Amino acid sequence: VFAEKDRDQAHARWREVADNLRDRFRDVADLMDTAEHDVLAYMSFDESLRTKLHSTNPLERINKEIKRRTNVVGIFPNRDAVIRLVGALMLEQNDEWAVSRRYMPMEKLTGLCDDHPDAAMIAAQ
Repeated sequence: VFAEKDRDQAHARWREVADNLRDRFRDVADLMDTAEHDVLAYMSFDESLRTKLHSTNPLERINKEIKRRTNVVGIFPNRDAVIRLVGALMLEQNDEWAVSRRYMPMEKLTGLCDDHPDAAMIAAQ
């Protein structure tokens, strides 16, 4: 019930801001109209997951680590070498999130995937 109320309030506020911008910044308001559902999609998830979904900080951290590690190597002999290094970093990050410090509780995510055809595979990971 609270999730629906929060979601409705977020959409109402979004439309209010877009409408306030419409007279002076028509293009921005049109862009906001187009992007509303994509930007606020995280509001349809459980409240405990929202703080994890609305931020790109974890993605930015892993990208920074990839950049740091690739700068150490300097020049790669071929494309496969880059893929191996980045793949190893991504596997390492996945293990860290899955085992040592869960970024998102998998139980809640698998509950969302019950009607998805690959739900059993997602739950097994």
